[in-house]
Amino acid sequence: MNFSKYSNITQTNGRDTSALAMTIIVVALYVSINYINVMLVHTFFKHEIFTENPRYILFIHMVLNDLIQLNIAVLLYIITYIVFLMNVSLCCFLLMIAVFTTLNTPLNLAGMAVERYIAVCKPLHHTHICTVRRTYILIGLIWVLSVITILPDLFVLLTTEPLSFFYSTISCHQDILFNHPYLVEKKNISNLVYFSFVWLTLFYTYFRIMFAAKATGADARKARNTILLHGLQLVLCMFTYTGPLLHSLLVSLFPNYVSELRIIHYLFVYILPRFISPIVYGLRDKILCSYLKKHMLFAAHKERCKTQPT
Repeated sequence: MNFSKYSNITQTNGRDTSALAMTIIVVALYVSINYINVMLVHTFFKHEIFTENPRYILFIHMVLNDLIQLNIAVLLYIITYIVFLMNVSLCCFLLMIAVFTTLNTPLNLAGMAVERYIAVCKPLHHTHICTVRRTYILIGLIWVLSVITILPDLFVLLTTEPLSFFYSTISCHQDILFNHPYLVEKKNISNLVYFSFVWLTLFYTYFRIMFAAKATGADARKARNTILLHGLQLVLCMFTYTGPLLHSLLVSLFPNYVSELRIIHYLFVYILPRFISPIVYGLRDKILCSYLKKHMLFAAHKERCKTQPT
């Protein structure tokens, strides 16, 4: 009997089981994150105290942005995991939305940091500078900057590929679809510019708030800790760009664990950053958390009443 063949089959089945278990974990986290985010959005729009506050408007924009990004990422993951190939036109559409929302996150973090800096270091001018109208203008500017970054990729693809290409199928990954040398170089440069700008913004606001904390006390210290959380979130966002290189390195070192490494890469790049956002920003806020608890308890009570016999 060929025991080595039997051993290989057993190892393969074991790896498939492990990959399936990790996929279930990813799906469970995805459902949990979506539930929390939907409840945060519901709480925000139910109370004027949040809709008239620039801080909460920027926060809920990040939540909605993460909802879109996470759902697109999970959809792409499921499609590539089950059928492997996708129509190029559909892939292009989904990837562009994913890139929009991915670029929005660091810019939104910068906006939130600046708002906290103005609130702590220029409190007398905060209500005049950080108005609701200007906050929505800032959100619009964030989307415009993200769109400007990805639109050249689409134009290059339209001019360099024949029409038949867009009716074909492809493994839906950004590096595969937008693989023109110019686009690769442009992506590296734009990522460097974006993240350098956001890092400088975070460092500047953090140190200004840190110096203000000695004079103004608890509020400034809380804002300083919030800026640190922005930095942590930005580090996680950077996995989107450093992750593929690290993933390729790990695959070359551990070629027998491609499925597991792919899921781990997906977990750290797409799931965990979106899992941390509602927790560190939403649940840390006492006002938002108190309203959120009321809505969650009401929803649970309503569901329990439905299940009870009349």
